Amino acid sequence: MLKKIVDDGMIEYAIPGYFWPVSMAKLTRMLGALARHEATRLEWFQEKNGGTQFKMALEFEDGGQAIVKFMRLPREIDEDENRYVFDVIERHVAEIASFQLDKVLGFYRMPPTIGRKFNITSELLPHVEKDFRKTFYRSPAGNLCFFGTCEPRHYCNTAHPFCGSPDVIEASVMAFFPDRKYADRISLKQPWKRSYQRNRKADWELNDFKCISVKKTPPYNNGKLLLDLIDVHTFDFLTGNKDRHNIAMFREWGNYTFPLSYDNGRGFGRQDYDALSILAPLRQCCHIRHSTFLKYLKLYLGPETLSSIMEQALADDPVAPVLLPGHLRALDRRLVTILRTVANCIEKNGVSVIVKDKF
Repeated sequence: MLKKIVDDGMIEYAIPGYFWPVSMAKLTRMLGALARHEATRLEWFQEKNGGTQFKMALEFEDGGQAIVKFMRLPREIDEDENRYVFDVIERHVAEIASFQLDKVLGFYRMPPTIGRKFNITSELLPHVEKDFRKTFYRSPAGNLCFFGTCEPRHYCNTAHPFCGSPDVIEASVMAFFPDRKYADRISLKQPWKRSYQRNRKADWELNDFKCISVKKTPPYNNGKLLLDLIDVHTFDFLTGNKDRHNIAMFREWGNYTFPLSYDNGRGFGRQDYDALSILAPLRQCCHIRHSTFLKYLKLYLGPETLSSIMEQALADDPVAPVLLPGHLRALDRRLVTILRTVANCIEKNGVSVIVKDKF
């Protein structure tokens, strides 16, 4: 039956128009500008609701703006399995790879993001403020480093520096959202957020029937938003990102807009480990959007694998190779896990109950 669905051409794959209803040519030009335009201003940036890790707002000569996350860890170093999610160090390559994965899957919910190499001496130092300049230093290895300023000072210290080689550093550059006066946004706490405490589990970890109450609770009782949330969690499972505590949406369309999947720096940390807990909404609700299911199924059946498509999508990035082979293989493995979870739900309840466009 599933093979027939694909052969009959029912795949809605890479549907344009969710977040970036622009041609690929325009998107390519935008990414090129993010990777090449000269910076005229840099300043420390922190999200309204706080954050533990350093990022910068960059303004270009043409007035465009972007969020910059610099490389702190080499690709070869995997995330420490003993760290809690709030201690995990963000990776610039995770932001780049997540954008390309979002595009490959046809969700279009992420701002354009690309890799870039900055010369710390000529491109960063001339534009930073006095207090920030004090955090620059030469390491014993002769590399130019900095650690920036942020509150709380969780990772802005000499124990967690950003270092060039000797003064060139990689970064991810993500386009700003439209100004709030044109496209205001709201942020919702999502039901499957983690407790972010060492000694206390979240309620969904203790209550396997969490979805029953979520379906009755606004705004997730409208059906669409719950399916959106399950989309986000399957996406996060593919990347390994456990740090999804809020869901942002454009205010104008209320609960009938779509989630904005930014801030993916804690993804792609482990090559050999799959965080099954991220799939809790899919497993507990046993629902998945029809088009999302068909996208995943198409990738599973081939002929091209998700890993090979992603490898091609990332090949021309300025900081390629973005992902190591182990991370690419993990995408295929995790895709099978998603489909296996859906299959288990279908076996219990039937395909018409599980695979839905709306409630």
